[in-house]
This record gives sequence, C-alpha cells and structure tokens, in this order.
Amino acid sequence: MCGIAGWIDFTRQLTGEQATLKKMADTIEHRGPDAEGFWITDHAALAHRRLIVIDPDGGSQPMLYREGEQLFAITFNGEIYNYKELKQILEQKGHKFQTTSDTEVLLHAYIEWKEDCAKHLNGIFAFGIWDEKQQQFFMARDHLGVKPLFYAQRGQALIFGSEIKAILAHPMVDAEIDREGLAEIFAIGPMRTPGVGVFRGIHELRPGHFMVCNNNGIHIKPYWKLESRPYEDTAETSAEKIRELLIDTVKRQLQSDMPLVSMLSGGLDSSALVSIAAEMFKKEGKTLHTYSLDFVDSDKHFEQDLMHVNRDTPFVYKVSEAMGTEHHERIMDAPELVDNLLKQMYARDLPGMGEMETSLYLLFGEMTKDATVSLSGESADEVFGGYPWFYKEEFLKADTFPWEYAAAGRYNILNQEMLEHIQPEDYINRRYSEAISEVPRLEGENKIDTRRREMQYLNLTRFLPFLLDRKDRMSMAHGFEVRVPFCDYRIAEYLWNVPWEVKAVDGMEKGILRRAVKGILIDDVRTRKKSAYPFNQNPAYLQGVASWMNTILKTADEPIMQLIDKQKVSAIAEGKTDIEPQYAARLFDYLIQVNEWLKTYQIKLV
Repeated sequence: MCGIAGWIDFTRQLTGEQATLKKMADTIEHRGPDAEGFWITDHAALAHRRLIVIDPDGGSQPMLYREGEQLFAITFNGEIYNYKELKQILEQKGHKFQTTSDTEVLLHAYIEWKEDCAKHLNGIFAFGIWDEKQQQFFMARDHLGVKPLFYAQRGQALIFGSEIKAILAHPMVDAEIDREGLAEIFAIGPMRTPGVGVFRGIHELRPGHFMVCNNNGIHIKPYWKLESRPYEDTAETSAEKIRELLIDTVKRQLQSDMPLVSMLSGGLDSSALVSIAAEMFKKEGKTLHTYSLDFVDSDKHFEQDLMHVNRDTPFVYKVSEAMGTEHHERIMDAPELVDNLLKQMYARDLPGMGEMETSLYLLFGEMTKDATVSLSGESADEVFGGYPWFYKEEFLKADTFPWEYAAAGRYNILNQEMLEHIQPEDYINRRYSEAISEVPRLEGENKIDTRRREMQYLNLTRFLPFLLDRKDRMSMAHGFEVRVPFCDYRIAEYLWNVPWEVKAVDGMEKGILRRAVKGILIDDVRTRKKSAYPFNQNPAYLQGVASWMNTILKTADEPIMQLIDKQKVSAIAEGKTDIEPQYAARLFDYLIQVNEWLKTYQIKLV
C-alpha cells in the first residue's frame, strides 16, 4: 500500500525533471513512509512512496522489466489478493519471476494481457505502467474505487497522483476552483461526483476504469460494470454463497508480512469479519487484536436517531470476549476533536465530514502504533441494503439522492450572489439525473424493485466512494493500510441481482448477511439493528466549533466571507435558529474547513 505520482509528456524531454518529480512524491510521503523510488525516461517520469506490506526485500518500485527491445515500468498502490494464483497462470505461459511481490505479478499481467489485465485482478489497486517501446502509458483503478487515482491533462501532458496534492505540486497545475467546483463543495459536499476532482482541470479516474495515454491523447474505458440479470437462487443458496465468498475474501485479505489487526464497531459487518478472522488467527496460534472508538461521557450524551439506535461499546466487548480478541479502545474528548479538525481536510485535500472523520484519523493514529494493516467493514450497507433509505417509503419516493437533506444546510447559508452563481438545486438535480441514467436496467422488473435497484446503484457509485475516500485518506495519512473485504467485486456483483425480499429475509435489513454468518457471529450482534458510524454528541463540541466560527465571522478578510451570508451563519452560531445541535456542529466544522482550504491551498476562484 503506497502512494504513486508521475508525469507523462510527449512534447518535452523529462530526463532533467527530477526535482519536479521529487516535489510531487514528497507531498504523499505519508502514504509510503518506508521508501521512495523514481524512474525517468524521455517522456515518462514515475514516482513511488512505499509502505511495506508484502515482500519487504523484493517489492521496491518503480519496478522495471526488460526483455529484448521491450521495457516496462510500473508504479502501483494497493494489494492484489489473487496474485499467487495469477503467478501460477503466468508461469505456465512462460513468465519468470524474481520476487515474491504482487507488484511483479501485476507487471507481468499487463505484459501478458495488456488492456485486459485489470479483468484478471482481485484486489484494491491504482497503478500506472509505461511501455517504452509503444510509447504508451496505461492506468487502472480497482472495481469499487478503494484506492484513489487523480489526474490532470495539460496539452499533451498527463500528470497523475494518488492524492490531489501531488498534482498541485506540479508547476503546470494551479489551484483553481470554478462554478462546478463550488457546486461540488456546497451542493454535493464530501459525496463527490464520480470522476470530478473539484479543482478546475483535475479529474478522478473512475472505479472500474482504465486509461490509455499516448500520442493520440487520452482514452478511458470501463473494464468492469454491474450487469442486471434475473435472480435464480433461493435464500438458502444465497446465504451459502455469501458465506463462502466472505470466508474466501477474508482469507485472501489476511495476507501480510506486517502486523494485521481489525476494526470492531460492535455492528454486524465488522463483527462478522472479526469473527471469521479471529478463527483463522486461532488456527495459526495467534490472537487477533481489535480496535474501536468511543467518546468521553458518551453514555450521558447519547441520543437515539434514525441512524443510531444504541451505543456500540457494549456490543464491541461482547464480540471481543466471544472471539478471544485482544481489544483496544480509543476514547476521545470534544476538545481533542476540535483541535484536530483540520487534519482530515489536509489529508483529503478537500473539506470533509468534520468530527466523524477526525475521530477516524485519531483512531488510525492509535492503531498504527501496533500494526500496519487492518480489516474494516465498509460497503456492506451499500451492497446488502442496510440503510433506512432502502426500505423507508419517504426515501424511496424522493426523486433525489437520499442523503441530499445534508446538502441543503450547506448551500442555504450562501449569499445570494453565490446561490445564483452555482444554482445548487439545479446542480444536484443534474448530477442525480446522470446517476439514474447509468443504472443497468432489468427488463420486466416492477416499479418498487426498479427503484431499489436505483437506490443500490446510487449507494455503490455515489455514497460508497465517499466512505472509501474517508477511510483511505484518514488511514494513509498515518501510513496505515485498511482493507475492506465487503468491497470484493464478486460480492458486489452477486448481491446486485439479489432481490430485496431475499436481502431483507427474516424481516431485517441485511437479513441475508445475518443468515450467512449464523454460527460464525454471536446472535446478540448478528440480530442487532443497524447503528451507523458513531459521532460525538457532547455539547462541548458544538460550543468549540461555534466559537471558532464566530472568530472567522469577525474577520472580514477570511476567504469564506465572500461566499456566505454572514447574518444567517451568525444567527446559527448564536443559537437563534431551530437547527438541531448536531446539524449546526456539522455545518460549522464544514465551513471552518472550507475557509482553511481556500487559504492553505491558495485557491483562486475563477
């Protein structure tokens, strides 16, 4: 797991551009604190920051392969979980290997299958390969977008990186934001539109896509997409298939030459992974370490809402005790969350979800003291239909993103000029229509099933990427790798065509997953109703960010002042509106981030 960056340019000689390449790589040193590597030829310059996870001695990058007139060079971020099987296949085709790394297998997979190589991969990845003979560059990103990959095109030059900051370090790229970027920030927010990098002229390679860059320009195509087909299994056979897939996926993702641990929230998803992994550890005579977070006085401040039914902590310890894990809990206080608020913005290069991401950043900081790799339960809700909007009528009938209610708070505080400039409601409607138009339809499907298929597509392609962005940036800011077994594309493919009555079998959300892990996970947690990622409900947090916001409002030259309606924001900060405290806190920590983002990145509005 690492960071990658580079520069492809067919109009200039790059061999003298080591300083620029080094500058780009230095911005993502946190992603790969163990080593750095550079490779430059006439029209390609590749950089790599390495976090050692597999084959410490043989996995250095950029990695080269030479044979006759052929020369290939790769820079790769991620893990290929089926690399051992691929290695056997490639050896049978005559390929010879010098290391035990998955990087070398990936390089040979490209040499063998060229643009079809990604179709053979099971893993989380973002990589680029330069073909010297063909003068061509190939990039690809994993199926669901676990690993990030951004790029900018300037003339015939392609500049790319794992994070936006690496691209901004290049002298040809300026930090600018236009009308669309502002609409992303205030209308869409952290749930970024796929392919959009927010900064003007910076884009994201979408999940499940590859890019070919040569003298003829840039060409992007999907190598994987969801396909709708009739469901032919029963609930019983589905549960068994899911169980087999999940066990196989966890087994693959436990491969590591460095210490591996797991997150444990006490919910169905992470608890199921922990239960499977802990048993596999026991067979090897090892104990799995697990980690969770909580907040000071959470028992006193917890209030139930649509997404949070009860506190996680009691269930965390039930699972840990049942599975014999060694558990660690990171308890956070409101002032600590306020003090570290901006850390997650710097990690993202964009404003994020405030204290919900700050807490994750702090948790990973604790985990990295003991390990390099962790498992996490992301994407189970998106794949299995765990959120209320999959079954509550008001969400199913709403002709917009089910989480859009959060956007209104962000754009309602803009001044009139900005509202007219970005037209947030029109922007949301346009992005929503684009998303719905992409949904793979199934002929003959009834109206409600069609709507649920749309809802699943929105979650897999719009909401899940936000969660994966959050998990990647908060973990990699510490040089820490997080693996997400529920993002195995085989699981997503299969569940895509499982109908709702089977997904919600036994009368509970994710009922089919609950059946699949029966006998693996203790029943107290297996039957627990979903409760979302925890957030701090201590009123001291609202007081802290409200005070910070008031300081900004008193300073006329703060960049956000040209965007917002000062009177509206002041009224909220002074408690003169009926906005609920948790929403006010989220609004303030978002505006604080936007303000600092505009300043720190020296962003020019164009």
